Amino acid sequence: MGKLEGRSAIVIGGHSGFGLAVAETFVAEGAAVTVAGRRTEVVAAVAERLGGTGVACDITDDDQVASLVTDHVARHGGLDIGVNSAGYEQSTPFRELTADKLRAMVDVQLVGAMFAMRHCCNAMADSGGGAFVSMSSLTAHNPMGGLAAYASAKAGLEYATQIAAVEYGPDRVRVNAIGAHLIETPMTAGHFQNPMLHEVMNRETPLGFPGTVDDIARATLFLCSDDAGYISGQTLMVDGAASTQRLPRPQDFADLMQLRPDLAGG
Repeated sequence: MGKLEGRSAIVIGGHSGFGLAVAETFVAEGAAVTVAGRRTEVVAAVAERLGGTGVACDITDDDQVASLVTDHVARHGGLDIGVNSAGYEQSTPFRELTADKLRAMVDVQLVGAMFAMRHCCNAMADSGGGAFVSMSSLTAHNPMGGLAAYASAKAGLEYATQIAAVEYGPDRVRVNAIGAHLIETPMTAGHFQNPMLHEVMNRETPLGFPGTVDDIARATLFLCSDDAGYISGQTLMVDGAASTQRLPRPQDFADLMQLRPDLAGG
């Protein structure tokens, strides 16, 4: 039997990147999975391939998130696991951070994430317990220029995770987050076309190599399984120990140029 045999899960953002790897892992471990995301055709195609259910949902719309969870509970008789992997990346210096850019980022990475946390945790409390995991980021711990909106929202999400763990603990609902390193996904693929960035990041990662989406999926499986039955209110860093260091600075790139001029063309 798989670790999630007989359980049902909602994976928001389960059509791509971390979320897709999580959805695939959950199905392999026996869970019945609802894949949710904004793009109807993409979500439907992924769900069909996995043998699950695809639901179009804009995480910034509280009513749509509520409907997603209500429909899942009606279909499966309850909810055991919720995972939120929805998000997008945008680097904007503080001097250029407009109201529109800030609000758009916070709406997805914090407000929408809290909608998902609330509706899923309420449903799991009604079902007798469960586990919820949000995707956070190394950048919520190690500052880097240009990420004021993104990283601040992720830091807020991690704090909300602690509060949710306190409030839902009596209902046997565990709430955790994963602090992910920069890992190649469709969202981050552009970064990995730059060999200098790749090399500098590896130098600031004690393990010395990048992680994969499967590393994130296995960590999520752990947090959602009985193996983590006494873990709640935590952010599990899946980062090769990079959080013990710092994120690269412009000088790091200049120093690397001197050592590895062959990377300059990247």
